[in-house]
Amino acid sequence: MPIKTLFHNHQCEWVDVDAPTQEDLNFLQERYEINKLLLQDTVDPNHLPKYEEADHVKFFLTRENTELERLNLNSISDVSTKLGIFIIGKTIITVHRLNTQSIIRTKSELDASKTPDIITVERIALRIAHKVIKTFDTESINILELLDKIESEIFLKKTSHTNQIKRLYKLKRKTGLNLRILNISSEWVQSFNKLPLDHVEVMDLVDKQKDAIADFEHLNQQVTNLIGMFLAISDQKNNESMKILSMYSVYFLPITFIAGVYGMNFHNMPELEQKYGYYVCLTVMILIVLFTFIYFRRKRM
Repeated sequence: MPIKTLFHNHQCEWVDVDAPTQEDLNFLQERYEINKLLLQDTVDPNHLPKYEEADHVKFFLTRENTELERLNLNSISDVSTKLGIFIIGKTIITVHRLNTQSIIRTKSELDASKTPDIITVERIALRIAHKVIKTFDTESINILELLDKIESEIFLKKTSHTNQIKRLYKLKRKTGLNLRILNISSEWVQSFNKLPLDHVEVMDLVDKQKDAIADFEHLNQQVTNLIGMFLAISDQKNNESMKILSMYSVYFLPITFIAGVYGMNFHNMPELEQKYGYYVCLTVMILIVLFTFIYFRRKRM
């Protein structure tokens, strides 16, 4: 049975629902009189973060970053997982489809708390919210480390053009999706002001969200800049290759012209009758190549 009590005191009760079935949702609807539509929102994988109030229920739908690596980064569900928080009187109910770090860490903190009697449902919700935003801090650190590694490979090592572009594009998509989640999370973060909590505590959560947004905006810009620099370096390498090919073309163009002239089948070509005509022609070709080479060296081309 995925429904279990994680914490209980004389002021509150924390009920957690892991990977709920339809039977579990029906039980929650009947037992706590939760609107059916709110419960359905917790199992919709692509639902956006929000805050709603329905009758006696305060509902926070949050999304926390997930460590699962998805092949395709097309939607917010590819980088995050939902966590629904219901506050009903002295009961807090958390509903999620996957194991979440925010639930695990909050429970560990409550178990280790030296003052469990003063804990309320609002403070539990606030602790969970802090852990949700914290998952994005961890992700931003991981992305920054990967960016540093890719940057070193681009400038210091010879790497595959295709592989690096794919990695950078994936990071671009990931930072963009995380930034989108954080921006639309402002509603439920600001809604903690509606709970009986100290304003300073709520502002601490708001500041953490703003810091996370700033971090991902910076990362998104860094990825964009790195893509631009990588393409510029690739173009520079292509230009160097074309320069070398052009220089070889200049070497061989005159002697190709000479070879073409003497390859024509005309009867009136006096040089063909000369005893040393072949050697003179080869000498002229060699001298042209040498003069061309010396000219380029002096011009440092």
